[in-house]
Amino acid sequence: MSFIWPQMLVSLLLAPLLAVLYVWFWRRRQRSMTDLGALGVVQNQRGAALGWRRHVPVVFFFLGLTLLLLGAARPQMNVNLPRISGTVMLAFDVSASMMAADLEPTRMDAAKAAATAFVEEQPSTIDIGVTTFSNGGVVVQPPTNMTGDVLAAINRLQAEGGTSLGQGIFTALNGLADEPLTIDESLLQNDEPIPPEAVDFGNISSAVILLLTDGENTGPPDPLALAQVAAQAGVRIYTIGIGSTQGAVIELEGFRVNTQLNEPLLQEIARLTNGTYYYAEDADALRDIYKNIDLQLTIKGDAMEVTALVAGASFFMLLIGGAFSMYWLGRLP
Repeated sequence: MSFIWPQMLVSLLLAPLLAVLYVWFWRRRQRSMTDLGALGVVQNQRGAALGWRRHVPVVFFFLGLTLLLLGAARPQMNVNLPRISGTVMLAFDVSASMMAADLEPTRMDAAKAAATAFVEEQPSTIDIGVTTFSNGGVVVQPPTNMTGDVLAAINRLQAEGGTSLGQGIFTALNGLADEPLTIDESLLQNDEPIPPEAVDFGNISSAVILLLTDGENTGPPDPLALAQVAAQAGVRIYTIGIGSTQGAVIELEGFRVNTQLNEPLLQEIARLTNGTYYYAEDADALRDIYKNIDLQLTIKGDAMEVTALVAGASFFMLLIGGAFSMYWLGRLP
């Protein structure tokens, strides 16, 4: 237990002081009762001697007073409450293929609109970051619960360059990690799993990556090797396929290039990380996908002020003391 106004705890010294005064007055009363003989015996309303019951109401009043003084310091306790919490990293494919118009108005615009709706619906307990990737990757917005900053980062996105899904996953992990990550490139070229000690992630097991891409991979490193790295860190990747499997033609540096969705690769990335693959066949479906993202329900302790509870307990003690006093003495002590 902690206190918002700990200086008020000094007032608790009143309780033992009053207890000492009560004992002093009681002993003085006892001496007077001895001088009076039988006339000095304290009795209840029916004429029976009270004995130890004479002190019971006072004990409850002292307990109530102590709790009341404790409440003046505004106590707070850690209360474990279930809530949606964690970190979501939006990893946007900003390669030139995202300018294809098989999602209206373009793949990029549809992804940005859906991501904006997703961000606006999240509670303040969710930190959201934004990364982009094409040939390389950039952390555009570190994770934050400031919705305005995240939306501004999304609005600035523009498409250009090639596509490296491996860079996209690695950059998203970098945005989630406590410190910049380094991975031996030779480990990414092997079929063997990357040993956990090869990368120090810090505590990012409550994080989720939403990978928005058409799935075309045109550059190193191997995205499946990076997916295994994410899985070892406990990070789930939800892959969102944007575009059509039939493909679309875009103009790129004077050439007409056909670009199409690579679903098998995105499905495998999701499977390796215990995530889910979603296919966004149109802008409406993409918005629905964001509503179905399974964010973790966690139990987390928060400091909560319990002054009202302490005051309630104090009132209850005073009420009991008053009830005993009225029952045995016919008056309040």
